[in-house]
Amino acid sequence: MASKIAIIITSTRTPRVGPHVANLVHNILKAHPSSSSVTFSIVDVDTFKLPIFDEPTVPANVPARASFIHDHSKRWSAEIASHDAYILTVPEYNYGVAGSTKNAIDYLKNEWDGKPAAIISYGISGGKNASEQVKTSLEGVGLRVSATRPQLAFSGGVGPDTFLAVGEGKLGDGSQKEWEEKHGEEIIQSFKEVLEALANPVEKKKE
Repeated sequence: MASKIAIIITSTRTPRVGPHVANLVHNILKAHPSSSSVTFSIVDVDTFKLPIFDEPTVPANVPARASFIHDHSKRWSAEIASHDAYILTVPEYNYGVAGSTKNAIDYLKNEWDGKPAAIISYGISGGKNASEQVKTSLEGVGLRVSATRPQLAFSGGVGPDTFLAVGEGKLGDGSQKEWEEKHGEEIIQSFKEVLEALANPVEKKKE
């Protein structure tokens, strides 16, 4: 049976370039022979309309000792639980992780636990700070994070491509070309590390 891997759009801003980043990653990966054993799904955090965590129990209690009561939590839990691994596309805002990214991670615990994940960040400088912060958070909920974490910087720094992404939610041709040519192999390597982790699962700790 093919492994199910979610490519997650973690930005919820309007406008946002996140969907274009996720599509670029998807196109690079599905064109590579190593993807023949997996099924990709693009999962958009924005469609779940998650408020700041509002459940009466902590995520670690679900499902052994408690249940979620809100529909948005149940939907997000079911979506994440349905996948075997994850590739998160992560924006950097103001030198750090976006609130939507952190909130989506923190909503869950056992649905993530023990599974592989890759982080692909983007921003004016490639999202280095956000990548590091998300790595810490993902490892905190039990995910096994790929060592290779591509950082995609908009072409030209603070220039037309950045303004296009921030102002119109569009990915400039220069950035797309640079990312495909300079970071394509790195994106594939991070994916290969996810596949390796899938082939070597870890046993979950018993509650």
